[in-house]
Amino acid sequence: MSVVAETHGSGLPMLCLPGFSLARSAMVAALEPALAAGPGVRRIYLDLPGTGQSPGGPPNSDGVLDWIGEVVDREIGSEPFLVAGWSYGGYLAAALARRRPEQVGGLLLICHGTKILRADRDVPVAPVVSEEADWLVEVPPDLRAHLAVALGNRTRETAGRVAGVLVASGPGDEEYLERLRAGYQLADEDSTLVFSGPTSIVTGRQDYIAGYADQFRALARYPSASYAVLADAGHYLPFEQPEAFRGLILDWLARCGVPLGGPPFPPSSD
Repeated sequence: MSVVAETHGSGLPMLCLPGFSLARSAMVAALEPALAAGPGVRRIYLDLPGTGQSPGGPPNSDGVLDWIGEVVDREIGSEPFLVAGWSYGGYLAAALARRRPEQVGGLLLICHGTKILRADRDVPVAPVVSEEADWLVEVPPDLRAHLAVALGNRTRETAGRVAGVLVASGPGDEEYLERLRAGYQLADEDSTLVFSGPTSIVTGRQDYIAGYADQFRALARYPSASYAVLADAGHYLPFEQPEAFRGLILDWLARCGVPLGGPPFPPSSD
């Protein structure tokens, strides 16, 4: 199966895995505002099977993880690397660290699932939160129901930003992705193996998709982890709280030993 990847920067390899059904462009949009101006990491953004330009392939998540391992062997080899994953990508990233603990030098988990089956997740009950009037009015109609659940920062600006990312990502191979859901759960999901490398777990207080409680309980498996739950943020936290997210990434990279010299980060345009 061919590998569709996009590489930015130079230095320590960093594998970047997007959420389920999202193309690599979504992960680029999430991470590059914090990484483009200087940190010495070579970001490798993947289109997972059935997304972006990658065709469908493995029938289950264990097969997808094996495919990622083959990408690592071809693109990175045996040298150490960092791995960052968002949502389903974080679910896979955590498993990759379990299976390659000697090679993975650091782990960034963004609104990731620890339990992939929805019925097994501990997600918060949706409270009444403040929202801007008609905050979804400019969002494509087919995305409104999803964003009404997924977003904690409920403004027109945030909704438009996230909708733009989702539209740019494209639909993917929907037939393949639907089949993949039947084999969604990794065989070692309940593993208690410890990953001792620098880890950052970032969650949203209003994430009604992945939650934040399961991730807190998972800290026992990450003795070198920091944990953050951000208010007014849901499942699309990188676009809902970009300044706070940028700071958390830089803290993680510093703990991974990445030199953060170079020119100052440009001010956010958000």
